[in-house]
Amino acid sequence: MTAGASDRVLAIENLQLNRGARPVLQGVTVAAARGELVALMGPSGSGKTTILRAVAGLDAFQRGRIIVDGVELVGGVPPEKSTLARLRTKVGMVFQFHCLFEHLTAIQNVCLAPVHVHRASAADAQRRAADLLTAFGVNHRADALPRQLSGGEAQRVAIARALAVDPPVLLMDEPTASLDPIRRAELGMLLLRLLDQQRTLVVATHDGDFAQEFATRIVRVEDGRVIAS
Repeated sequence: MTAGASDRVLAIENLQLNRGARPVLQGVTVAAARGELVALMGPSGSGKTTILRAVAGLDAFQRGRIIVDGVELVGGVPPEKSTLARLRTKVGMVFQFHCLFEHLTAIQNVCLAPVHVHRASAADAQRRAADLLTAFGVNHRADALPRQLSGGEAQRVAIARALAVDPPVLLMDEPTASLDPIRRAELGMLLLRLLDQQRTLVVATHDGDFAQEFATRIVRVEDGRVIAS
C-alpha cells in the first residue's frame, strides 16, 4: 500500500542530511499511512537509522521537510521547543539496544515521559503504564530493573515506553536483531495488533524474512537514497 494524501500520517520529502562534508541522506522521500508498517531495508551505513532519528527530531537535517501528523520540521531551520514538544506526542522510538534507564524499574521507565515531559499525574501515568505492560505480557516484570529483564522483555518494555503518550507513529531500529525465531514471531504478532489500532510503524531492519512476513511495504535504501519501494 502506498500512502494516499488523505490517510498519510508521515511524509518525508527530499530529505538531505550531511555529517560535516559527508552526505548521509540524499533526497529521501517516503510516506506512510495510518495502519501501515513500512520496513526500511538496506546495508549497514545506508541511512536507515538516520531516517528514523530525523523523524524523531534527534538529528538535524539540511534540506527537505518532515511532516508527522501535522507537525512539520523544515531542513536548515532549528525547530522551536514548542514544535519539538508537539513532535514528542506524535512519535515514539524504540532503539536497537532499548536504551532503558538502568536505575529505574520497568514501570518507572514507562512512566517517565508522561510525568516529566507531558505533565501527567503520577497516578494516571502509573495506570497507563500498567495497562501497556499488561497488553504486552510483561506486567509481571513491572518492578524489575532493566538488567533483570531478558532481551525480549526489555524490548516489550521499550515499546510500552514509546507508546506511553499514545503517539500515532512508532519508529523501531533493528527490532529483531537479538531475538530468537519464537520471540521474533511474537514481536511480529504484537506489531500487527498495533496496526489494527491504526498506528503507523516504520521499522529499520536487515531481517528480510521478518519484513516480507509482517510489513505492508518495503522501502529499500542504499547510499542515503531510496532505490525501490
